[in-house]
Amino acid sequence: MKNAVSGLGLAPDAAMVTFPIDMFLPGSDISTLELRKREFYNGLTKWQSEFEQGTGEAKMLRVEGASYEDALFKANNLLLTSLYGDGLPVWPATRERVEWILQGSALPRTHVLGKFPPRGGVTTIETCAIALAMAGGRPEYLPVLVAAVEASLDPHSNFDQLQATSGAPFPVVIVNGPIAKQIRLNSGFGCLGPDPQQPAGASIGRALRMLQQNVGGAVPGVGTMAIWGAMRYTNVVFAEDEDGLPEGWAPHGTERHGFDRGTNSVSLVFGTGVTNVRRRSARKETPEEDILQGLWRMADYMRTPNLGALMGYEQGTPGIMIVPRVVAQMMAEQGWTKPKLREFLWENSKIPLEHLKRGGALSWFEIDSNPITRESVKQDPWPICLKPDNIVFVVAGGSHPTHAYWLQGTGPRVLGRVIRTPETFDRLLAQADRDLGCGSEECRI
Repeated sequence: MKNAVSGLGLAPDAAMVTFPIDMFLPGSDISTLELRKREFYNGLTKWQSEFEQGTGEAKMLRVEGASYEDALFKANNLLLTSLYGDGLPVWPATRERVEWILQGSALPRTHVLGKFPPRGGVTTIETCAIALAMAGGRPEYLPVLVAAVEASLDPHSNFDQLQATSGAPFPVVIVNGPIAKQIRLNSGFGCLGPDPQQPAGASIGRALRMLQQNVGGAVPGVGTMAIWGAMRYTNVVFAEDEDGLPEGWAPHGTERHGFDRGTNSVSLVFGTGVTNVRRRSARKETPEEDILQGLWRMADYMRTPNLGALMGYEQGTPGIMIVPRVVAQMMAEQGWTKPKLREFLWENSKIPLEHLKRGGALSWFEIDSNPITRESVKQDPWPICLKPDNIVFVVAGGSHPTHAYWLQGTGPRVLGRVIRTPETFDRLLAQADRDLGCGSEECRI
């Protein structure tokens, strides 16, 4: 709550009257409100802020040790006790390292991207570079991180709510365009990480997570009420396997956001969980039977009362279905297109109204602010989103036919941004080849 107040531009020490969580549970006794009414009166009439806005740049931290290893150890301890670390070792964001990372920006270091919710910390290009430095990133990763942050700070993202909620949403960043291969961002086996040969996704996602925490205030139990957390230090950052798209299938960035083919772009969705779907048939079914049986199982996994996705019922998405290139090719050979696949999954993931009633889900519809969402329960069975196009369908992952992956989603929009690279980008890529070795597919194990 303090983060939210601060994010609105009010004093962080605004008057508050706090109560234990029992107060907000069904059947609770609210008579204590009457007993504490004086606190409300005083807060409204007598409170004065003692907060003074600081000026100037933040001070650099100084750590000394008997050796480099000792200093690094102490620096990590200091970052943890100051709530800047994430529990894994971090690279201290020295001036030299941040300057190096900033070489990857097409914008000035002081360029303001916005206020990171809910705390409202001002986020600049330099802020992103500091986070990427701490996450072990490289300058050629910075353009993707900046685009992801721009999408995150879009007012339609509902990032302020998703950061602070008791659920566990986490950003999912889908990258399209040639930049994915250029910076070693994975689209194949192990694309959700970890992957030592293609490490970009881990560093970019971890940097975004550090911005959520250190700028947005998402410290567990303090700035975010996610009771289990999102299980991910690195969020999810991966590339669509554009080389594996069947003929006639458009890349996600083109299909969803209208970007021209070959445009470097990101697409931001919020996930709440991941489910592996064993979609391949077990016996010698025909290709037609194999595809159809797999689609039914995919739809069965999607047929869940995901109440967290209600905010995105109209223009957002219930989730992301990922299939590998070999499955996409099999589907295309049987006449399936992306629109036909989404239509099938949408139609066959509908939930009988009786099932929503028995679970008490209808009350969540009744209090929803969107009239379209409230009206949707007049349909029986109930579709999990307003239209088939809301479902995100992406080709990625290793070339293996057995599985599909369903990332259940939440959030009001799927937000796209074009990635801007500096004029010196080719030089940065050449430096990466010198540092990390050849990055082409021919050089990988």
